Amino acid sequence: EDARHVEGDVQSYILMLFFFFICRQANLEKEALAAAVPGFLNSCQPYFNQLESAARIPTIQLQEIIRMQLLDFSQQLCDRLEQLVLTYASYDLLCLDETEPHSVSHFFIGQCYMGQLRLSAFLYCKPLPYLAQVDTGLHKRMRWNVDRFTDERQLDRGIKEGKAETVSDTEYYFLCYEDIPPSKSEEDSQGISHCNVVRMWSIGQWVQENPDPNKDNIYDWITCSVPQADYHKLLLLGRDEPSSSTATDFLLQLLLLQHAEGSPAAVSGVAPACGAVGSVSAAQGFWLGGQRRSASVGGLQCNEV
Repeated sequence: EDARHVEGDVQSYILMLFFFFICRQANLEKEALAAAVPGFLNSCQPYFNQLESAARIPTIQLQEIIRMQLLDFSQQLCDRLEQLVLTYASYDLLCLDETEPHSVSHFFIGQCYMGQLRLSAFLYCKPLPYLAQVDTGLHKRMRWNVDRFTDERQLDRGIKEGKAETVSDTEYYFLCYEDIPPSKSEEDSQGISHCNVVRMWSIGQWVQENPDPNKDNIYDWITCSVPQADYHKLLLLGRDEPSSSTATDFLLQLLLLQHAEGSPAAVSGVAPACGAVGSVSAAQGFWLGGQRRSASVGGLQCNEV
């Protein structure tokens, strides 16, 4: 019943915005229309939080079919908001370039708590370069902010009081793709390849390089126009783009597995890579704490020794 009520509210908002946009009965100027979308996206945040938390928190007793319905509705809401933003952008009412200060390049799609972790998810309305001013060949589609807390009791108190102390800085994870050109072995005698470029999806972690995260020099941040970072692959997902809900499932399972092993990649400095069967080289493996173990994440078999 609550889900139907939420769905009705959200659909009403979306219909109202499209009504103003198509019919122009509100006589809104271009700037007013553009300003209405971010406000509407912000108004959807509580719905995303409610859906994601209810569906993903294990302590909430729900039947599996209800969990799936909640996640499905969250995905539908995400897809419709993405289409709304893209529609406005196609009429030059919104800017999707994240280098612009007032752009709507991405929006919040939910937050959930798992054990000692808090995960906040964001969807980019269209794939954007991983780094704004450097061509790495990577394009980002989603971002997750992950905060780690000292213990679950401290986290519970923090949620109730509106604040909680984290163990370390926020960690950033991304869903990205890269277009892999044909290898030399696939070229004919004239050096011409008859194979198409392969688009591969992966989940990786942002690893800060410049400014140096180990130095507390404020001037380095002031003089750095755009921070630079490496991309450490954690999960190789294959050629098909996963939905935002599925990608979040993969990352959560990986983070919980790292926590159970007591050796998260961010702490050990080792970037694990888990490959989807048949989509990547078998030489890729899933590494934790310098050792290779047997594991399966979200149905992706990790070949380990």
